[in-house]
Amino acid sequence: MEFLSNYGLFFAKTITWVLAIIVVVSFVFATSMKRSRTEKGSITVSKLNEEFEGLADTLRAELLDEKIFKEEKKEEKKARKKEAKSANKVKKSGEVEADKKRVFVADFNGDIKASAAEGLRHIVTSILSQARPQDEVIIRLESQGGMVHSYGFASSQLARIRQHNIPLTICVDKVAASGGYMMACVANKILAAPFAIIGSIGVVASLPNFNRVLKKNEIDYEMLTAGEYKRTLTLFGENTDKGRQKFQQDLEETHELFKEFIVANRPQLDINKVATGEIWFGTRALETNLIDQLSTSDEYLTGLHPAADIFLISYETKKTLAQKVGISGKVFAETLSNELFDRIANRYWARH
Repeated sequence: MEFLSNYGLFFAKTITWVLAIIVVVSFVFATSMKRSRTEKGSITVSKLNEEFEGLADTLRAELLDEKIFKEEKKEEKKARKKEAKSANKVKKSGEVEADKKRVFVADFNGDIKASAAEGLRHIVTSILSQARPQDEVIIRLESQGGMVHSYGFASSQLARIRQHNIPLTICVDKVAASGGYMMACVANKILAAPFAIIGSIGVVASLPNFNRVLKKNEIDYEMLTAGEYKRTLTLFGENTDKGRQKFQQDLEETHELFKEFIVANRPQLDINKVATGEIWFGTRALETNLIDQLSTSDEYLTGLHPAADIFLISYETKKTLAQKVGISGKVFAETLSNELFDRIANRYWARH
Protein backbone atom coordinates (compact mmCIF):
# COMPACT_ATOMS: atom_id res chain seq x y z
CA MET A 1 0.00 0.00 0.00
CA GLU A 2 2.86 2.36 0.83
CA PHE A 3 4.35 1.61 -2.58
CA LEU A 4 1.09 2.45 -4.36
CA SER A 5 0.70 5.62 -2.31
CA ASN A 6 4.23 6.78 -3.14
CA TYR A 7 3.78 5.90 -6.79
CA GLY A 8 0.48 7.79 -6.97
CA LEU A 9 2.08 10.86 -5.41
CA PHE A 10 5.01 10.60 -7.81
CA PHE A 11 2.67 10.23 -10.80
CA ALA A 12 0.55 13.26 -9.75
CA LYS A 13 3.66 15.43 -9.37
CA THR A 14 4.97 14.31 -12.73
CA ILE A 15 1.70 15.09 -14.52
CA THR A 16 1.60 18.52 -12.84
CA TRP A 17 5.14 19.32 -14.03
CA VAL A 18 4.44 18.09 -17.55
CA LEU A 19 1.26 20.15 -17.87
CA ALA A 20 3.00 23.24 -16.48
CA ILE A 21 5.84 22.91 -18.99
CA ILE A 22 3.46 22.40 -21.90
CA VAL A 23 1.46 25.52 -20.94
CA VAL A 24 4.57 27.67 -20.54
CA VAL A 25 6.24 26.49 -23.74
CA SER A 26 2.99 26.81 -25.71
CA PHE A 27 2.61 30.39 -24.46
CA VAL A 28 6.21 31.23 -25.41
CA PHE A 29 5.79 29.64 -28.82
CA ALA A 30 2.49 31.43 -29.48
CA THR A 31 4.08 34.75 -28.47
CA SER A 32 7.07 34.19 -30.75
CA MET A 33 4.77 33.29 -33.66
CA LYS A 34 2.72 36.44 -33.06
CA ARG A 35 5.88 38.52 -33.15
CA SER A 36 7.10 36.80 -36.30
CA ARG A 37 3.91 37.80 -38.11
CA THR A 38 4.62 41.44 -37.41
CA GLU A 39 8.33 41.34 -38.20
CA LYS A 40 9.41 42.52 -41.59
CA GLY A 41 11.14 40.12 -43.93
CA SER A 42 13.67 40.68 -46.67
CA ILE A 43 14.15 39.69 -50.28
CA THR A 44 17.06 37.38 -51.05
CA VAL A 45 18.44 36.74 -54.53
CA SER A 46 20.71 33.95 -55.76
CA LYS A 47 21.84 33.23 -59.31
CA LEU A 48 20.90 29.72 -60.39
CA ASN A 49 23.33 29.82 -63.32
CA GLU A 50 26.17 29.60 -60.82
CA GLU A 51 24.50 26.63 -59.13
CA PHE A 52 24.11 24.82 -62.46
CA GLU A 53 27.71 25.53 -63.40
CA GLY A 54 28.90 24.39 -59.99
CA LEU A 55 27.12 21.05 -60.35
CA ALA A 56 28.60 20.54 -63.80
CA ASP A 57 32.10 21.54 -62.67
CA THR A 58 32.03 19.09 -59.76
CA LEU A 59 31.45 16.17 -62.08
CA ARG A 60 33.74 17.51 -64.79
CA ALA A 61 36.58 17.86 -62.28
CA GLU A 62 36.30 14.15 -61.52
CA LEU A 63 36.05 13.03 -65.13
CA LEU A 64 38.80 15.19 -66.66
CA ASP A 65 42.51 15.28 -66.06
CA GLU A 66 43.29 17.97 -63.46
CA LYS A 67 45.53 19.91 -65.85
CA ILE A 68 42.94 19.88 -68.66
CA PHE A 69 40.18 20.92 -66.25
CA LYS A 70 42.20 23.92 -65.01
CA GLU A 71 42.98 25.00 -68.57
CA GLU A 72 39.33 24.83 -69.57
CA LYS A 73 38.28 26.87 -66.51
CA LYS A 74 40.95 29.43 -67.33
CA GLU A 75 39.66 29.79 -70.91
CA GLU A 76 36.07 30.11 -69.67
CA LYS A 77 37.12 32.87 -67.28
CA LYS A 78 38.85 34.76 -70.09
CA ALA A 79 35.77 34.42 -72.30
CA ARG A 80 33.50 35.82 -69.57
CA LYS A 81 35.81 38.78 -69.01
CA LYS A 82 35.89 39.50 -72.73
CA GLU A 83 32.10 39.31 -72.93
CA ALA A 84 31.69 41.66 -69.95
CA LYS A 85 34.20 44.13 -71.42
CA SER A 86 32.40 44.14 -74.77
CA ALA A 87 29.05 44.75 -73.07
CA ASN A 88 30.47 47.70 -71.15
CA LYS A 89 31.80 49.27 -74.36
CA VAL A 90 28.39 49.00 -75.98
CA LYS A 91 26.74 50.70 -73.02
CA LYS A 92 29.31 53.53 -72.95
CA SER A 93 28.95 54.18 -76.67
CA GLY A 94 25.19 54.52 -76.33
CA GLU A 95 24.48 51.77 -78.86
CA VAL A 96 21.38 49.64 -78.50
CA GLU A 97 22.33 46.35 -76.87
CA ALA A 98 20.45 43.12 -77.39
CA ASP A 99 19.71 42.61 -73.70
CA LYS A 100 20.14 39.11 -72.35
CA LYS A 101 16.92 37.50 -71.16
CA ARG A 102 16.42 37.43 -67.40
CA VAL A 103 14.39 34.74 -65.69
CA PHE A 104 13.00 35.28 -62.19
CA VAL A 105 12.17 32.11 -60.25
CA ALA A 106 10.12 31.86 -57.03
CA ASP A 107 8.77 28.94 -55.01
CA PHE A 108 5.23 28.72 -53.64
CA ASN A 109 4.53 25.88 -51.20
CA GLY A 110 0.88 26.27 -50.25
CA ASP A 111 -0.87 25.13 -47.09
CA ILE A 112 -4.61 25.24 -46.45
CA LYS A 113 -4.47 28.99 -45.67
CA ALA A 114 -2.07 29.82 -48.54
CA SER A 115 0.21 31.36 -45.93
CA ALA A 116 2.99 31.76 -48.50
CA ALA A 117 0.87 34.40 -50.28
CA GLU A 118 2.20 37.04 -47.89
CA GLY A 119 5.74 36.42 -49.08
CA LEU A 120 4.58 36.08 -52.69
CA ARG A 121 3.15 39.60 -52.71
CA HIS A 122 6.57 41.02 -51.79
CA ILE A 123 8.36 38.81 -54.31
CA VAL A 124 6.04 39.93 -57.12
CA THR A 125 6.47 43.59 -56.17
CA SER A 126 10.23 43.15 -56.22
CA ILE A 127 10.23 41.38 -59.59
CA LEU A 128 7.92 43.91 -61.24
CA SER A 129 10.30 46.71 -60.29
CA GLN A 130 12.93 45.21 -62.60
CA ALA A 131 11.28 42.81 -65.06
CA ARG A 132 10.91 43.68 -68.76
CA PRO A 133 8.53 42.22 -71.36
CA GLN A 134 11.39 40.12 -72.80
CA ASP A 135 12.04 38.54 -69.40
CA GLU A 136 10.13 35.67 -67.79
CA VAL A 137 8.77 34.82 -64.34
CA ILE A 138 8.64 31.17 -63.26
CA ILE A 139 6.74 30.00 -60.19
CA ARG A 140 7.50 26.50 -58.92
CA LEU A 141 4.09 25.74 -57.44
CA GLU A 142 3.17 23.00 -54.97
CA SER A 143 -0.26 23.07 -53.33
CA GLN A 144 -3.21 20.80 -52.62
CA GLY A 145 -5.48 23.83 -52.24
CA GLY A 146 -7.33 25.30 -49.30
CA MET A 147 -9.41 28.36 -48.41
CA VAL A 148 -11.02 30.05 -51.39
CA HIS A 149 -10.37 33.63 -50.32
CA SER A 150 -6.73 32.88 -49.45
CA TYR A 151 -5.96 31.27 -52.79
CA GLY A 152 -7.95 33.95 -54.56
CA PHE A 153 -5.58 36.49 -53.04
CA ALA A 154 -2.54 34.44 -54.09
CA SER A 155 -3.92 34.19 -57.63
CA SER A 156 -4.38 37.96 -57.72
CA GLN A 157 -0.67 38.39 -56.98
CA LEU A 158 0.20 36.29 -60.02
CA ALA A 159 -2.31 38.24 -62.09
CA ARG A 160 -0.22 41.37 -61.42
CA ILE A 161 2.58 39.80 -63.47
CA ARG A 162 0.27 39.18 -66.42
CA GLN A 163 -1.10 42.72 -66.19
CA HIS A 164 2.45 44.04 -66.68
CA ASN A 165 2.81 41.90 -69.83
CA ILE A 166 5.57 39.81 -68.29
CA PRO A 167 5.47 36.15 -69.44
CA LEU A 168 4.46 33.92 -66.52
CA THR A 169 5.19 30.19 -66.39
CA ILE A 170 3.97 27.83 -63.68
CA CYS A 171 5.92 24.61 -63.05
CA VAL A 172 4.21 21.81 -61.12
CA ASP A 173 6.44 18.94 -60.08
CA LYS A 174 4.05 17.24 -57.63
CA VAL A 175 0.62 18.79 -57.13
CA ALA A 176 -1.44 21.85 -58.05
CA ALA A 177 -5.00 21.01 -57.11
CA SER A 178 -8.09 23.06 -56.24
CA GLY A 179 -6.75 26.43 -55.02
CA GLY A 180 -3.34 25.41 -56.37
CA TYR A 181 -4.82 25.09 -59.84
CA MET A 182 -6.66 28.38 -59.35
CA MET A 183 -3.20 29.95 -59.09
CA ALA A 184 -1.71 27.91 -61.95
CA CYS A 185 -4.40 28.82 -64.48
CA VAL A 186 -3.35 32.49 -64.35
CA ALA A 187 -0.08 31.66 -66.14
CA ASN A 188 0.67 32.04 -69.83
CA LYS A 189 2.04 28.51 -69.72
CA ILE A 190 1.60 25.60 -67.29
CA LEU A 191 4.19 22.83 -67.14
CA ALA A 192 3.77 19.65 -65.10
CA ALA A 193 5.66 16.44 -64.45
CA PRO A 194 4.04 13.32 -65.98
CA PHE A 195 2.66 12.14 -62.64
CA ALA A 196 1.96 15.50 -61.04
CA ILE A 197 -1.59 15.85 -59.67
CA ILE A 198 -3.62 18.51 -61.48
CA GLY A 199 -7.22 19.71 -61.27
CA SER A 200 -9.71 19.09 -58.45
CA ILE A 201 -11.80 22.00 -59.67
CA GLY A 202 -14.46 21.77 -57.03
CA VAL A 203 -15.51 23.09 -53.63
CA VAL A 204 -15.86 21.11 -50.41
CA ALA A 205 -16.88 21.94 -46.85
CA SER A 206 -17.60 19.72 -43.86
CA LEU A 207 -18.13 20.08 -40.12
CA PRO A 208 -19.26 17.87 -37.25
CA ASN A 209 -22.37 18.63 -35.21
CA PHE A 210 -22.54 17.99 -31.46
CA ASN A 211 -26.14 19.02 -30.89
CA ARG A 212 -27.36 15.53 -30.00
CA VAL A 213 -24.49 15.09 -27.53
CA LEU A 214 -25.46 18.34 -25.81
CA LYS A 215 -29.12 17.33 -25.64
CA LYS A 216 -28.22 13.91 -24.24
CA ASN A 217 -26.28 15.61 -21.45
CA GLU A 218 -29.02 18.24 -20.93
CA ILE A 219 -26.79 21.10 -22.01
CA ASP A 220 -28.43 24.11 -23.65
CA TYR A 221 -26.70 25.95 -26.48
CA GLU A 222 -27.79 29.49 -27.32
CA MET A 223 -26.84 31.31 -30.52
CA LEU A 224 -28.32 34.69 -31.42
CA THR A 225 -28.04 36.17 -34.92
CA ALA A 226 -29.28 39.19 -36.83
CA GLY A 227 -29.84 38.33 -40.46
CA GLU A 228 -31.65 35.27 -41.77
CA TYR A 229 -28.53 33.54 -43.05
CA LYS A 230 -25.89 34.86 -40.68
CA ARG A 231 -25.43 31.23 -39.66
CA THR A 232 -26.56 28.23 -41.71
CA LEU A 233 -24.82 25.12 -40.34
CA THR A 234 -23.25 25.17 -36.88
CA LEU A 235 -21.16 22.92 -34.66
CA PHE A 236 -23.45 22.93 -31.63
CA GLY A 237 -26.85 24.22 -32.76
CA GLU A 238 -29.65 22.16 -34.25
CA ASN A 239 -29.20 22.36 -38.03
CA THR A 240 -32.25 22.66 -40.27
CA ASP A 241 -33.00 21.60 -43.83
CA LYS A 242 -33.32 25.27 -44.74
CA GLY A 243 -29.84 25.94 -43.35
CA ARG A 244 -28.39 22.95 -45.23
CA GLN A 245 -30.00 24.12 -48.46
CA LYS A 246 -28.52 27.60 -48.06
CA PHE A 247 -25.09 26.17 -47.24
CA GLN A 248 -25.21 23.98 -50.36
CA GLN A 249 -26.32 26.99 -52.39
CA ASP A 250 -23.29 28.94 -51.17
CA LEU A 251 -21.01 26.06 -52.19
CA GLU A 252 -22.55 25.94 -55.67
CA GLU A 253 -22.13 29.70 -56.05
CA THR A 254 -18.47 29.46 -55.04
CA HIS A 255 -17.98 26.63 -57.54
CA GLU A 256 -19.51 28.73 -60.32
CA LEU A 257 -17.18 31.63 -59.53
CA PHE A 258 -14.23 29.20 -59.51
CA LYS A 259 -15.21 27.89 -62.96
CA GLU A 260 -15.70 31.39 -64.37
CA PHE A 261 -12.26 32.39 -63.11
CA ILE A 262 -10.63 29.41 -64.82
CA VAL A 263 -12.49 29.94 -68.09
CA ALA A 264 -11.42 33.59 -68.13
CA ASN A 265 -7.78 32.52 -67.86
CA ARG A 266 -7.86 29.30 -69.91
CA PRO A 267 -10.68 29.59 -72.45
CA GLN A 268 -9.37 26.51 -74.30
CA LEU A 269 -10.68 24.29 -71.49
CA ASP A 270 -13.92 22.32 -71.67
CA ILE A 271 -14.89 23.49 -68.21
CA ASN A 272 -17.86 21.15 -67.83
CA LYS A 273 -15.54 18.22 -68.41
CA VAL A 274 -12.82 19.21 -65.95
CA ALA A 275 -14.79 21.03 -63.20
CA THR A 276 -16.11 17.84 -61.60
CA GLY A 277 -13.75 17.83 -58.62
CA GLU A 278 -11.65 15.07 -60.20
CA ILE A 279 -7.87 15.09 -60.43
CA TRP A 280 -5.69 14.19 -63.39
CA PHE A 281 -2.07 13.11 -63.55
CA GLY A 282 0.17 15.24 -65.74
CA THR A 283 -0.10 13.08 -68.87
CA ARG A 284 -3.90 13.07 -68.76
CA ALA A 285 -4.00 16.74 -67.78
CA LEU A 286 -2.19 17.56 -71.03
CA GLU A 287 -4.88 15.73 -73.00
CA THR A 288 -7.62 17.81 -71.32
CA ASN A 289 -5.74 21.14 -71.81
CA LEU A 290 -5.34 21.64 -68.07
CA ILE A 291 -1.62 22.08 -68.75
CA ASP A 292 0.44 23.06 -71.80
CA GLN A 293 3.54 20.90 -71.58
CA LEU A 294 5.00 17.88 -69.80
CA SER A 295 8.22 18.87 -68.07
CA THR A 296 9.80 19.04 -64.64
CA SER A 297 10.95 22.42 -63.37
CA ASP A 298 14.58 21.22 -63.44
CA GLU A 299 14.35 20.29 -67.10
CA TYR A 300 12.79 23.62 -68.03
CA LEU A 301 15.24 25.76 -66.05
CA THR A 302 18.38 23.96 -67.23
CA GLY A 303 17.06 24.36 -70.78
CA LEU A 304 17.08 28.14 -70.30
CA HIS A 305 20.70 28.07 -69.05
CA PRO A 306 23.13 29.52 -70.14
CA ALA A 307 21.26 31.65 -72.69
CA ALA A 308 19.40 33.48 -69.91
CA ASP A 309 20.39 34.87 -66.53
CA ILE A 310 18.31 32.93 -63.98
CA PHE A 311 17.64 34.38 -60.52
CA LEU A 312 15.94 32.67 -57.58
CA ILE A 313 13.94 35.22 -55.56
CA SER A 314 12.73 34.42 -52.05
CA TYR A 315 11.22 36.31 -49.14
CA GLU A 316 12.52 35.45 -45.69
CA THR A 317 11.39 36.55 -42.25
CA LYS A 318 13.29 36.32 -38.99
CA LYS A 319 12.84 32.83 -37.56
CA THR A 320 11.86 32.14 -33.98
CA LEU A 321 14.00 29.88 -31.79
CA ALA A 322 11.64 26.94 -32.31
CA GLN A 323 11.72 27.43 -36.09
CA LYS A 324 15.53 27.60 -36.11
CA VAL A 325 15.88 24.20 -34.51
CA GLY A 326 13.28 22.88 -36.91
CA ILE A 327 10.58 21.77 -34.47
CA SER A 328 7.11 23.01 -33.63
CA GLY A 329 6.01 24.22 -30.21
CA LYS A 330 4.19 20.98 -29.61
CA VAL A 331 7.22 18.81 -30.33
CA PHE A 332 9.38 21.20 -28.33
CA ALA A 333 7.08 20.83 -25.31
CA GLU A 334 6.91 17.06 -25.68
CA THR A 335 10.69 16.82 -25.83
CA LEU A 336 11.11 18.78 -22.60
CA SER A 337 8.32 16.99 -20.78
CA ASN A 338 9.60 13.55 -21.80
CA GLU A 339 13.10 14.41 -20.60
CA LEU A 340 11.76 15.66 -17.27
CA PHE A 341 9.59 12.57 -16.88
CA ASP A 342 12.60 10.31 -17.46
CA ARG A 343 14.70 12.17 -14.90
CA ILE A 344 12.00 12.02 -12.20
CA ALA A 345 11.30 8.36 -12.94
CA ASN A 346 14.98 7.45 -12.70
CA ARG A 347 15.28 9.21 -9.36
CA TYR A 348 12.13 7.51 -8.06
CA TRP A 349 13.16 3.98 -9.03
CA ALA A 350 16.69 4.59 -7.73
CA ARG A 351 15.16 5.20 -4.28
CA HIS A 352 12.79 2.25 -4.41
